[in-house]
Amino acid sequence: MNSILDNAVGQIRESGQRLHLSELAIEQLIAPAGVVHFRLPLEKDDGSVEIYDAYRSQHSDKLGPFKGGLRFHPQVDAEEVQGLSTLMSIKTAVAGIPMGGGKGGVAVNPKDLSEAELERLTRAFGAKLAPYIGPKRDVPAPDVNTNGKIMGWLLDEYEQFAGEDAPATYTGKAVESGGSEGREDATGRGGVIVTAQLLESMNLGDNPTVAIQGFGNVGSWFARLGEQRGWKIIAVSDSSATVHDINGLNAAELADQKANGGSLKDIAGSELKVTDRDEVFSVDCDILVLAALENSVTKDNVNDIKATLVVEMANNPITAEAYDTLVKRGVQVAPDVLANAGGVIVSYYEWQQNLSGDEWTTKDVAKKLEDQLHQAATQVIDRATDANLNFKDAAFDVAIKKLV
Repeated sequence: MNSILDNAVGQIRESGQRLHLSELAIEQLIAPAGVVHFRLPLEKDDGSVEIYDAYRSQHSDKLGPFKGGLRFHPQVDAEEVQGLSTLMSIKTAVAGIPMGGGKGGVAVNPKDLSEAELERLTRAFGAKLAPYIGPKRDVPAPDVNTNGKIMGWLLDEYEQFAGEDAPATYTGKAVESGGSEGREDATGRGGVIVTAQLLESMNLGDNPTVAIQGFGNVGSWFARLGEQRGWKIIAVSDSSATVHDINGLNAAELADQKANGGSLKDIAGSELKVTDRDEVFSVDCDILVLAALENSVTKDNVNDIKATLVVEMANNPITAEAYDTLVKRGVQVAPDVLANAGGVIVSYYEWQQNLSGDEWTTKDVAKKLEDQLHQAATQVIDRATDANLNFKDAAFDVAIKKLV
């Protein structure tokens, strides 16, 4: 049971049983409202035609409109988007925002397309999606390999379908096109806010040591903002290497260098210890942040982990079997449905601004995000304490109580 859908279903079943729900109620929580599948013919620049599969899963709108990203990746399929939309329903419920769970995408590697081909495929997808979405029905956002420009093309297709301006239909837009300030760092910032509160509840002190697997946007912002709080970032990794310094790295400087291109292996320099990328899991630290790929921690490497708290910044980075091992060892897990909820919360703020016509400052967004996540984390900590649960199990209980 290592797929995202299997893991999500397993967590919901276990939570439902803890909460003494009927089998019917549990199955109703698991079943999506609907999954649509499109076939998108694309005429390539050379005149040839290729067909691409595209999907949108709408899991639950009990708390509000479906919400969730659209990804362009070769591995996109119906099971993946259903699993991710299920987790998004849990995430929005944990976060305490009035939205539901959705996910979708196109099974394509956008790097294989020219800019013109990418726009034609995106617009074809947007035209197919248009009858199923809308500001009060389903509000997609960027995800893997999609961005503000792609959201702009999709929004244009929806507005042509609807015959009116409807900026609240898509979030993750460029700021000049109705996007929100504070979106770039939202997920990493949210992770730091949540981690700080969980640390306090665990009495781990104010100056923990941190290792970060995955040093892209989320991991690098987590490192920058954690460093500002006095946390010692002692290891970071990307696909090329792990960079390690027991005395602490200059995370902000490394993040700036990484943003300018190149791998950690190339930019680390001779003064830093450079090892295999998977060495990050075995670093002796207080906090291990998983900000790379799904299923990164498995039965094969889970026993390498020495951290007291593992923070899931990627979606589903720990397999079910590995999670059980961590729980038995007494390792706490800050779940993805809480730890990486900053992104969807700020998407919700963008939706609010688009509906009202307001424009919030970066400072406004950061303050609202902190307040929102403080409340969410408090509910999870209280449930974990009352029922003697790991944070991850507690988060699912909190969400499911709201969704039932």
